[in-house]
Amino acid sequence: MIATWDKDHNPDVMMAAWAGQYDYKQIVVSLSKHKTTENLEKTGAFTVSFADIHTVAESDYFGLVSGAKVPDKVAKAGFTVSPSPNVDAPIINEYPLTLECKVVSWDDGILVGEVVNMSAAESILTEGKVDLSKLQPIVFDAASMSYRAIGDVVGKAWGDGKKFVD
Repeated sequence: MIATWDKDHNPDVMMAAWAGQYDYKQIVVSLSKHKTTENLEKTGAFTVSFADIHTVAESDYFGLVSGAKVPDKVAKAGFTVSPSPNVDAPIINEYPLTLECKVVSWDDGILVGEVVNMSAAESILTEGKVDLSKLQPIVFDAASMSYRAIGDVVGKAWGDGKKFVD
């Protein structure tokens, strides 16, 4: 979920299906031109929040309705915002995990953002780290046109493959 302020300082949030980690402190998002991209061009900032199993309907709504046509869509979904203390963008309070980002580049539909802060609800942390089994984020499944939850650990990175190393 990408959130920005519009020219009147109204919050705008949209669902982005094509995104990922670009580098250790950077993310990349593929976006077509629309209200959200116009907003981030003006502010140079945005937040990325992670929809979870508890916010499926609201998050889907944010992807269905344009902020250009429904400027109060955040309130219509029953959500609230707070200004980010680190970037010129809103934090959607109902999402338990938010990355506060500055625009690094925005070219040919590819947005690269530098993560300057991460805020996470205590309820999704284990030993001070984000626990995806507690967060239960959703991802878009293009094959079935549905949302799927992430959670179970199925292997250990930089560990399980060691059995093949001599």
